[in-house]
Amino acid sequence: MATDILDVAGVNVAFGGIRALSDVSLRVPERSVTAVIGPNGAGKTTLFNVISGFYRAQSGNVMFAGADLLSQPAHTRSGVGISRTFQNIALFPGMTVAENIKLGAHAQLRANLFSAMLYLGSAASEERAIERRIDETVMTLLGLEEFRDSSVSGLPYGTQKRIELARALISQPRLLMLDEPFAGLPTAEKAKMAGQIRKVVAETSVTVLLIDHDMESIMNMSDQVVVLNFGQVIAAGTPGKVQADPAVIEAYLGAEE
Repeated sequence: MATDILDVAGVNVAFGGIRALSDVSLRVPERSVTAVIGPNGAGKTTLFNVISGFYRAQSGNVMFAGADLLSQPAHTRSGVGISRTFQNIALFPGMTVAENIKLGAHAQLRANLFSAMLYLGSAASEERAIERRIDETVMTLLGLEEFRDSSVSGLPYGTQKRIELARALISQPRLLMLDEPFAGLPTAEKAKMAGQIRKVVAETSVTVLLIDHDMESIMNMSDQVVVLNFGQVIAAGTPGKVQADPAVIEAYLGAEE
């Protein structure tokens, strides 16, 4: 059986009198795809923000690879092996694809400021290693080679989504958190994105935790689905098990958009 890389236990988050998460618990097995679904306002983004360190939980625990995440500031997440994308694409249009991807690794650079400014010694060595990783790993993995030196402005939206995924992967995370990776994509591009995510899991040691509203994509490519409603976990299991759960049908799958 796969080892759990992420263990969320009894997490509670409240904003004033509004309880956003109530005793939320879930486990994410290594080298798998776990999707968190639920209606708008169910607490999905709040859960992501707790794991990312942007929100503070009033109680509960979040363990990542055996380490307590909640005791660490948000900026340490990249260093421990967690990377995240956001719902809105945040690429830099005046930069090339390779330059945008490279930005994802800068949080892990170890060279001091003086060396980095002058591009000397360890700074130059680190930059060359990142360049090799871009060319030999993420570009090939996500089929972006032809766009390497192109400006991101003007590239198709689906391609920009893959560039953002590549930027999150360049830091070599153990856990990749994807915030609505299928949002805004046409059907063919959704299928391509789902295939890319599965390929990343199959060919690397990355574990994926994602949130999205596209039920067809989620059910076709996830190993595990966790359902939130009003800040509580109401179901968890394989896609088939979740789809057949009466509580899920009532709360989400059977509801009109």
